[in-house]
Amino acid sequence: MLLKFSKMHGLGNDFAVVDAVSRKVYFNKEQIEFLGDRNRGIGFDQLLIVEPPTSPDMDFRYRIYNSNGSEVEHCGNGARCFAKFVIEKDLTNKSVINVETKQGQIQLHVQDDGEVTVDMGAPSFAPADLPFDATEKQDDLYTLNLEGYGSVELTPVSVGNPHAVIRVDRLTDEIVSTVGPLVESHSAFPANVNVGFMEVMSRDEVNLRVYERDVGETQACGTGTCAAIVAGIRQGWLNSKVTAHLLGGDLRIEWQGEGSPIMMTGPATKVFEGQIYL
Repeated sequence: MLLKFSKMHGLGNDFAVVDAVSRKVYFNKEQIEFLGDRNRGIGFDQLLIVEPPTSPDMDFRYRIYNSNGSEVEHCGNGARCFAKFVIEKDLTNKSVINVETKQGQIQLHVQDDGEVTVDMGAPSFAPADLPFDATEKQDDLYTLNLEGYGSVELTPVSVGNPHAVIRVDRLTDEIVSTVGPLVESHSAFPANVNVGFMEVMSRDEVNLRVYERDVGETQACGTGTCAAIVAGIRQGWLNSKVTAHLLGGDLRIEWQGEGSPIMMTGPATKVFEGQIYL
């Protein structure tokens, strides 16, 4: 099969995007692993598949696979690329696009300047929604003991996928590479977890790095940014509108508090069009 795709990225978080609306396309785990191989395939953090909706009030279905073949619930950077893709491929002419995900539903707003605002829905801080086998808690912070390291304080957040947010005084390579994998695969998170490390610069600005579940650190993580900012707002560290500086660039997050949706705004970039034999 000759597979056509678009290579895209959101702040360096890179994707291969495939149209499965115009032509039905199915992938098995081995095929996704091949496509995700940066030496032998296309190479990407995630494969995004645009499918027809299963619900009549939705425009599309959005499926996301890591390069190891595992399917995930949500990807915020990918959602922005998804919106740009369906417009450029003339799959829709709407500026507000309703999309199904494995987790539920999201809404994509395409701005006149080409940036995309994603309505990520309301977050949950309930440990069971991650899931997280809750440990000692104080002031909405949970203490997690890490073998060979000590303990960290974290805020568990679900934004359709699970996140553990850790505030640090100074963001370093060492803390991300050491603590990231220890928390990601900790037994308190039965399904593993994405780990965000946030350095608060002011009430309107943070530095952020995310160690993603099953992937490792990436240039940017949209859901991780949303999780970190809402955790910071809930803890009283941040205002309702915040700019997050990631390795790949900046995202703008707005959250008005309990029960409100998270609004994430940022760029989506097409790198090239390609095709590959599968």
